[in-house]
Amino acid sequence: MRWRLAVHPARTAAPQVRLTTSGRDATGRRPGGGTEYDGRVTHTVLLYSDRPEIREQMRLAVGPRPAPDLQVRFVEAASYDECVRLVDTYRIDLLLLDGEARPAGGMAVARQLRDELADCPPLCLVIARAADRWLAAYSGVDAVLLHPMDPFRTGQTVASLLYRHTPAGAA
Repeated sequence: MRWRLAVHPARTAAPQVRLTTSGRDATGRRPGGGTEYDGRVTHTVLLYSDRPEIREQMRLAVGPRPAPDLQVRFVEAASYDECVRLVDTYRIDLLLLDGEARPAGGMAVARQLRDELADCPPLCLVIARAADRWLAAYSGVDAVLLHPMDPFRTGQTVASLLYRHTPAGAA
């Protein structure tokens, strides 16, 4: 069965995307990063964690607009295989990875993506212990956030990563 993305009715005003087995997004297009939505560029952020409550915390901490001129939609991956398949299939603008995910943690996913992708999107790792920052640096992530996630700091970090990765004239 091939997985596709479809817009999920969100708790917030901005569209959010969940992994489903049905068609395309609400605009009829295949979701991908940097697409136009309501006249603004919408960035796709992949949330990776094996625990749904952690993915929900990530989504709430980032919010639909991490900066006034940035709009994001979310794609969720609950397993390593889903995460790799989504990165291979869709244009992802940022990955937010749970360092405590099992069986493959966010650090392992980050290291593999850095090693295998020529144009790897920005990677942000969420860790539970500040002492794990050295492991995060070794895995090649662009930014590190600590649990519990502060919405202000998370929004700033996500916005900074998206600004750095967005080609000139795309936003």
